[in-house]
Amino acid sequence: MKNRLEEIRKSRGIKQEELARDLAVSRQTIGSLENGRYNPSIMLAFKIARYFNMLIEDVFIYEEGQNGEVQKHEEM
Repeated sequence: MKNRLEEIRKSRGIKQEELARDLAVSRQTIGSLENGRYNPSIMLAFKIARYFNMLIEDVFIYEEGQNGEVQKHEEM
């Protein structure tokens, strides 16, 4: 999953340390999120989106599978 966290954070003049403190996570967690090495829990994703007064979908970008299709489960 990709995200726009670094772009959004920098555009608002917020340092990693400040964001980490406000979200009660480590600065390393913020760095790992921004570099795509870590996907947040749903709770952390909500906290981040709310912090910036945005929707989760505006911060985190879901990437579909290799063939570009989303698997659907058919009803029986």
